[in-house]
Amino acid sequence: MKKVLFATTALIATAGVAAAEVKFGGYGRFGIGYLEDRSTDPNISDTILVSRFRLNIDGIAETDGGVRFEGRVRLQADEDADTGEANAAGLNGARFSVIYGGLRVDAGNVAGSFDNLANYYGNEPGLENFIGQYSGVDYSFLSYSSTGAGANAVFFQYAINDFAFGASYDQDSGGEDKWDISATYTFNNITAALAYGQTDGVGGAEKQTLTVLTLGAEFGDFSGTLFVADDDVADATRNGTAYGLSAAYNVGAATTLTFAYGDGSADDDNQQYGIGAIYDLGGGASLRGGVGRSKRGDGESQTRADFGAQFNF
Repeated sequence: MKKVLFATTALIATAGVAAAEVKFGGYGRFGIGYLEDRSTDPNISDTILVSRFRLNIDGIAETDGGVRFEGRVRLQADEDADTGEANAAGLNGARFSVIYGGLRVDAGNVAGSFDNLANYYGNEPGLENFIGQYSGVDYSFLSYSSTGAGANAVFFQYAINDFAFGASYDQDSGGEDKWDISATYTFNNITAALAYGQTDGVGGAEKQTLTVLTLGAEFGDFSGTLFVADDDVADATRNGTAYGLSAAYNVGAATTLTFAYGDGSADDDNQQYGIGAIYDLGGGASLRGGVGRSKRGDGESQTRADFGAQFNF
């Protein structure tokens, strides 16, 4: 990893800036969301208006030597899922990137190896993607924050032919070292990925770890993913094996059905399952919705559903 960093530093020092641009992109979504027993407050309805507006702002420069520099901030506004009221939009922490060939280095508000892992999230039904195959995992890995400052961390990724390798490192405000590594291999229509992460406890706290294996495949109009994880988190209600699967099937030129299931092997698991549908309206717009069951913090199951529109820009 030191050699990679030295090589990147050398590229920065020897190249002159040739071109620069600013890009904008993102999506908006809005609709109706239902969550059984959303609140103990009788004034808050189980059915609320749900929404999200996301705008990515990217500053990009590329040197004469082909080294690409990027900086990103995100402007995002969501509804308050607990009260149903709208939240104001706000900028998140910045992410900086250096890219050359198959090498990418991110710094600042970054996503780690798990957040970047192929098929970790799989197919998530619903307008709000409220069901996931990863639901049995307790480990808190390094992830990109859309609405907060995020972790001031570093992520490396190197891709060559059908292989990709990733690693990240973060030291939180409490002095804990958090790191992870990953490897991905794609052959024909199948992608296999493996990641391991560890948080080293300080002050007598126990070490925490997560290992994840994912498989994804495409067969014509059908695509599917498998998810298996070994989760070891101190004082968590669920430890041991987490597993899940998801699928998507194109039933026509404009309609896609989605499905996801996630669970854990401990007594107080977090089982989730649901189905959804997407209807493509063209021009980057679609109608989306889903229905499913999930468990809340006290272990009780809840039915949830949503329906609305999404448009990309």
